[in-house]
Amino acid sequence: MPHDLAGQTALVTGATAGIGRATALALAARGADLIVHGRDEGRAADALRRLADLGAKARFEPADLSDPAQVNALAERAGRVDILINNAGIFHFARTADTTPAAFDAHIAVNLRAPYLLVQALAPGMAARGHGAVVNVSSGAARTPGLGSGVYGATKAALESLTRVWAAEYGPAGVRVNAVASGPTRTEGTAVHGEAFESAGRAVALQRLADPEEIAGAIAFMASADASYVNGATLDAMGGLPALG
Repeated sequence: MPHDLAGQTALVTGATAGIGRATALALAARGADLIVHGRDEGRAADALRRLADLGAKARFEPADLSDPAQVNALAERAGRVDILINNAGIFHFARTADTTPAAFDAHIAVNLRAPYLLVQALAPGMAARGHGAVVNVSSGAARTPGLGSGVYGATKAALESLTRVWAAEYGPAGVRVNAVASGPTRTEGTAVHGEAFESAGRAVALQRLADPEEIAGAIAFMASADASYVNGATLDAMGGLPALG
């Protein structure tokens, strides 16, 4: 694999497990230095060990993304960032009548406001240097209605909209902003849903759940020079739509 990201620093939110950890490893394999964000120090230590095995320079920066002050502090501690991966997110499924104001606010805070604040803080520096890449991790729920996924899907749809706005806003300065919409993926977070989640994998054309590394590969591609003319796009990594009939 080419080390086309050598000399660049990537901040990956939610990088201590699942898609985020796989993405950090994929970017490290391309030569990037990593800022690993998360909240669990044990998982962070494991991620840092895996990155060290690849010879990557990496450090852990904890933050609660539901707190805007901590998000801004994370951006400040990160310093120069060439690649921003807005991966961290929450998903608590409930139908509209059963969604509490607290659950609604939590989804907005973590899935939408935190990426907004990080782009607001870090993209201007990328623009001043004349290069950079932002990849927002979205979901098939942004465009496919699912019972119980209304608030989660709404935040991801909004994130895709912001992706297009940011691409137009920062693109002239050499900063590409794209999204990757992930399909149902087997992670520590989704494992708690058991058979119900397994059935989601059988509903896509590939008829299986994705492994985190498969989504990470798409994210790393969008962050790399291989996607140098891709801007404002959402890449679907969702296993394909099944045929009707």
